[in-house]
Amino acid sequence: MTGSHVLALGHYQPAKVLGNDDLAAMVDTSDEWIRSRVGIRTRHLARPDETVDEMAAAAAAKALAHSGLAPSDIDLVLVATCTAIDRSPNMAARVAARLGLAHPATMDLNVVCAGFTHALATADHTIRAGAATAALVIGADKFSAATDWTDRSTCVLTGDGAGAAVVVAAERPGVGPVVWGSVPEMGGAVRIEGTPPRFAQEGQTVYRWATTHLPPIAREVCARAGISPEELAGVVLHQANLRIIEPVAQKLGAVNAVIARDVVESGNTSAASIPLALSKLVERGEVASGAPVLLFGFGGNLSYAGQVIHCP
Repeated sequence: MTGSHVLALGHYQPAKVLGNDDLAAMVDTSDEWIRSRVGIRTRHLARPDETVDEMAAAAAAKALAHSGLAPSDIDLVLVATCTAIDRSPNMAARVAARLGLAHPATMDLNVVCAGFTHALATADHTIRAGAATAALVIGADKFSAATDWTDRSTCVLTGDGAGAAVVVAAERPGVGPVVWGSVPEMGGAVRIEGTPPRFAQEGQTVYRWATTHLPPIAREVCARAGISPEELAGVVLHQANLRIIEPVAQKLGAVNAVIARDVVESGNTSAASIPLALSKLVERGEVASGAPVLLFGFGGNLSYAGQVIHCP
């Protein structure tokens, strides 16, 4: 085997939906204010007793069912999350236990909103190296637990959920080379700190960085995959803010691609946002099987990671 490909996807969102009018009853905001600034209409919130690994396992179970593989076939579980409370067992081990997997390697990755694309690259590299043959790659976050619900600048953004991919060894690579990195000296622009941890950010700093510096990097991702932006069938950026997604996609030049805008109904779900949005696109049949799709995560640490995949 010379590479890996994404075989199947799955996603999960909690039942509770919080609309903009609901938020307006909690803080000084309005539906018009939120939609004009971030493009979000609704977000899903986990129950107080609903855990990150519970959401991750629900999404992973759907991806596994869609893949046709048996639980015993999975030999690697990677969970990207920044909102896990417990340190051990980690979220990946808890997911493996919930799904009855045999003896997989289990690892959590915390790269905040770029977590899923980092985890996907890690799975691809591990499979290419021959250390695994079938991986569950999951992005899951309970962002509501780190939200200050009195801060109208951040509480309007966050939502909860999980998305998962089954990634397997392949003779023809279906996961392109990753382009990844960070801007450590600006890492404080996005923070989840304190006890209890609370999400805060320098919104204008993040907006300027994302809309100015990320489009050339996204074009480099396409070049590394040997494809032009015009050939992309889909673009799934981190679902941070519609006012970031749209200009970055426009500057990329993916004029023929379906642009994921799941942020409108799901809010910013951190590491879950890319697999959640991608799974919905595939479920609705908006991107054809085998078509090239750009995945590009960015955010906390001012980290970024992207790759072009062939749609399952």
